[in-house]
Amino acid sequence: MGNVCFCGTTSTSPDQPEEASAKAPPPGAATKRPATPPSSQGTSQEPSPSPRAQPKPRPKAKPKPNPYEWAPPRGGATAARVLDGVVPHHPRLRVTDKYHLGRELGRGEFGVTRLATDRATRERLACKSIPKRRLRTAVDVADVRREVAIMASLPDHPALVRLRAAYEDAEAVHLVMELCDGGELFDRIVARGRYTERAAAAAARTVAEVVRACHAHGVMHRDLKPENFLYAGKSEDAQLKAIDFGLSVFFKPGERFTEIVGSPYYMAPEVLRRNYGPEVDIWSAGVILYILLCGVPPFWAETEQGVARAILRGSLDLQREPWPRISDGAKSLVRQMLQMDPRKRPTAQQVLEHPWLQNARKAPNVPLGDVVRARLQQFSAMNKLKKKAMRVIAEHLSVEEVEVIRDMFALMDTDKDGRVTLQELKAGLKKVGSKLAEPEMELLMEAADVNGNGYLDYGEFVAVTIHLQRLSNDGHLRTAFLFFDKDSSGYIERAELADALADESGHTDEAALNNVLREVDTDKDGRISFDEFVAMMKAGTDWRKASRQYSRERFKTLSNSLMKDGSLGMAR
Repeated sequence: MGNVCFCGTTSTSPDQPEEASAKAPPPGAATKRPATPPSSQGTSQEPSPSPRAQPKPRPKAKPKPNPYEWAPPRGGATAARVLDGVVPHHPRLRVTDKYHLGRELGRGEFGVTRLATDRATRERLACKSIPKRRLRTAVDVADVRREVAIMASLPDHPALVRLRAAYEDAEAVHLVMELCDGGELFDRIVARGRYTERAAAAAARTVAEVVRACHAHGVMHRDLKPENFLYAGKSEDAQLKAIDFGLSVFFKPGERFTEIVGSPYYMAPEVLRRNYGPEVDIWSAGVILYILLCGVPPFWAETEQGVARAILRGSLDLQREPWPRISDGAKSLVRQMLQMDPRKRPTAQQVLEHPWLQNARKAPNVPLGDVVRARLQQFSAMNKLKKKAMRVIAEHLSVEEVEVIRDMFALMDTDKDGRVTLQELKAGLKKVGSKLAEPEMELLMEAADVNGNGYLDYGEFVAVTIHLQRLSNDGHLRTAFLFFDKDSSGYIERAELADALADESGHTDEAALNNVLREVDTDKDGRISFDEFVAMMKAGTDWRKASRQYSRERFKTLSNSLMKDGSLGMAR
């Protein structure tokens, strides 16, 4: 790629790992160790005479350090150098020396992305800061190291977000990259008044170009999905770019992988079978194309296990609306990319050479219809009602409940510094009889620590308590429901829902309103019952699903379940 500055506040020490090559081994790869010579047993004896002198055995070569191993030094994790051996460092520079860090643009599992303005040129970029205290395991560190190595190895390409610089200090790793503030792929499509097959072809071509560029440089993306594509700017002709390489890996021709990662809707069948290669990216790109053309995923069910079974069955629906109106060329490419046998799937180059994409500018310019736009809107919308309900519960806690929470906070804050650490939270939850598993406590703490300082202040602690109570206390849910049900009819009617979702000026986004109703109103009577409301509030735990490590364990369990029920033996 082009000129990239990789900087740190201290120089590399001699005992740090050697610089990793662009194609370093994936994290978790076993480091070969020299065999230990057998020790002598019993008393020493004189060697028996030999007719021929035995040559001295050659000393075993010392293995090169695995660049993805993680061993925090005595100073703790924050003293460790995460990027050493991955990218070169320029000593004594901090990210804030060159960039002014402004408003928050987004928040992910490990860090926060902020607007970064070059102090000299005033160029606007994005800076993703990853606090080292959030890197709790070797897997976490390996993910970050690999992501940086991959971004540094990829070429300058219009459809790939460019890493401009990397910095590291005692507290965090900072990745400075191009700013993409034009919104997500689906959001842009929904915002357009007219959506056509030609527009779908243009987006699909960009996705295929990303796959080709990655594969040409030995990188398998493994997490292609619409959310990972952003527009560089707000103009109509802004470039669409791939922005997230957190689950990507380097690969060699013929190399097979077994780790189940990615997002359920976009997973290839061979990922679920734990035996896959770069062909999985073609499958995921095919799923994106299918959704672009009809507005829904090709393999869908109410549960992750149901989605997995649908993927393994591989039954593709190209009959229902709007497929009869879609060109044969588009359908042909979808079939090829969603071919169950990965050996029969086209390469990224072959996808780009397909006649439908070769003639993308000549693809039908006839609108695909409001149904497809509405489906895309529903698919990408957030459930705003759930967020509002949690705020209502917090605001309507009784005085007694507030006192209980305050007392619990005082109980857990053993050193009386006005904040609760993870260790204090663990000890306190055990004292009050919580059965929450330790990994879940860590994930909950991570999600509740809004300001990212590694502690829970009182406000954040209240949020944790509400979350735990909402899973077991229908009384709080009834309180929230009654807040929305203004006329006490037993239902949240459309007008009441509109009032609940209104912004400060009193305006309600009609699209958001419709999306909430579609998601929550399961019996489709146009209103939300208490049971539907409770199901919505108790369904899923988003703070857990946001965790990469949790996802890995979840998918491993899913794969084991599919193996037990015979689903993995479905037609290949």
